[in-house]
Amino acid sequence: MHSLNESPQPSGQRDDDSVSAPLVLVTGASTGIGAACALDLDRRGWHVLAGVRTTEAAERLQGQASAALVPVMLDVTDAESIRAAAEIVAEHAAGAGLAGLVNNAGIVVSGPLEFLPIDDLRRQFEVNVVGQLAVIQAVLPLLRVGAGRIVNVGSVNGRVAPPYMGPYAMSKHALEAMTDSLRIELRQWEIHVSIIQPASVDTPIWNKATAAADDLTERVPEEADQLYGKDLQAMLQAVDRFAREAMPVERATRAVRHALSARRPKTRYPVGVQTAIALFFLNHMPDRLRDWFVKRELGLK
Repeated sequence: MHSLNESPQPSGQRDDDSVSAPLVLVTGASTGIGAACALDLDRRGWHVLAGVRTTEAAERLQGQASAALVPVMLDVTDAESIRAAAEIVAEHAAGAGLAGLVNNAGIVVSGPLEFLPIDDLRRQFEVNVVGQLAVIQAVLPLLRVGAGRIVNVGSVNGRVAPPYMGPYAMSKHALEAMTDSLRIELRQWEIHVSIIQPASVDTPIWNKATAAADDLTERVPEEADQLYGKDLQAMLQAVDRFAREAMPVERATRAVRHALSARRPKTRYPVGVQTAIALFFLNHMPDRLRDWFVKRELGLK
């Protein structure tokens, strides 16, 4: 059983010490917050199993990490992939259990809900919600043994849903609910469950979101552009601004690290002072006033 009161520090011979280091599984570690978390924890002495979907991502991570970081092929929407990954986790745990699970895998689906293909919505929830729970179910026995912790990577959009980001916000709201339920259900084993709530973080997700929006635009009827064209143009400009103003990814990794290692982990981690202030006011505003504020922030008429 690993103590999580303090983050372990690297000891030099990482490949020899990996057996005794706290074991953590990070999903969605190919890029972005997941990759940053995997590398950060690796530098601090954790034995990291990094869930990736391609050999290219695995090689990229290995080129930046110690020998203790082990890429694991993991598609959170594929039951066989999850089962195989859980077996690898068990092998590396070597009877000591799993000290932490960082659920970061996720995608962004956007667009006006009126014209959203339902299969796209299903895909959004399969990755961002169903897949997260499937991984949790697969490794919970190991988390019990290791007195481990679960850290779900959510979003500020899990508390405030902007227009035209409905599918993504819906999935992150669901992740908030999952976190709340799990936190109480798993209390008897002292498995802490936290959720990270970043706003705009400087990661490749912005390019992916823009590409996904462009793809959806090509697939929806021309009527969608006639009805929502001005709003969508304003949203694209807002997304570009958010990308330029995005916070360093290190702020998110710091929150994940605290959730995994602090003596008293928080249940929620709004990342950044501005995020915390915005969440407080937006969640205490009357709905109409909140709508006005969100429209103003996004440049919508």
